[in-house]
Amino acid sequence: MSRRSPIDRRALFASGAAAALLAAAGVRAGPLPVRGGKLRLAVSGAQRSDSWRAGDGLFMQVARQGLVYEALTEVAANGTLRGELASAWKSTPDARVWEFELRKDVRFHDGTPFTARDVVASLSLDGVITALGAHRLRIVLDTPDASLPFTLGATPHVIRPAHAPDAGIGTGLYRVTHFAAGQQLLTERVAQHAKDGQAGWFDRVELVSIPSEAVRAQALAEYLVDGADLDDPSALRGFDDIAILGAQAVSRNVATPSDIGAQRPFDNLRAAQRWWMT
Repeated sequence: MSRRSPIDRRALFASGAAAALLAAAGVRAGPLPVRGGKLRLAVSGAQRSDSWRAGDGLFMQVARQGLVYEALTEVAANGTLRGELASAWKSTPDARVWEFELRKDVRFHDGTPFTARDVVASLSLDGVITALGAHRLRIVLDTPDASLPFTLGATPHVIRPAHAPDAGIGTGLYRVTHFAAGQQLLTERVAQHAKDGQAGWFDRVELVSIPSEAVRAQALAEYLVDGADLDDPSALRGFDDIAILGAQAVSRNVATPSDIGAQRPFDNLRAAQRWWMT
């Protein structure tokens, strides 16, 4: 009778805990994600006039919310709300006055600590936003809004550093290494982040601007990129190594979670955070 190797109960517990954590984040059962590799996305909507403040095309939306910046809240692919830079929030019964507790362990990519001052400088709402200390915030709305936490998870409400709002410096999983407006963005994974073990599996992410949908599809078919947004991906349906996921097509070298946000392309802009290399 063969002798079985002893079970490493600590490793078993760790892997089980990791699986449970990833399941809560929407990652399907199966091999756990492994960090590494580079994700290359061909993206529409870029303009030469784009900046870290201006430009609302898909390219800059992915760059801001999917890579460089974070918001107070995050809407998961399944529609559930969770905190991102905010750790807790509450409102008055009429949903007009809101208070947010902010995470205390956050730094911008240049090393500057994140505080309520940065939120006050970043948000533009119909109301008054006041810092109640370094990590506490009050928002008094002109009109009550029970959906404010969901609203604050949208791209227009990403948080920039008050000292450098136009510099492409955020608190997100990826820092900028090169940005050419309307052409290309190169980023690299930050060394440590609060989402370690839950998101941000790629070492590097590249966005390349390709205005023509036909050329984006061709770039994917020729293995020049790993994914592309496409209004009509039918031209790629005959490729066994390319998956069609709604308004996007992705190489099968890229693994995706069980839940994929479909309101906007690239997993509601967060593909670079939620997907990984097989």
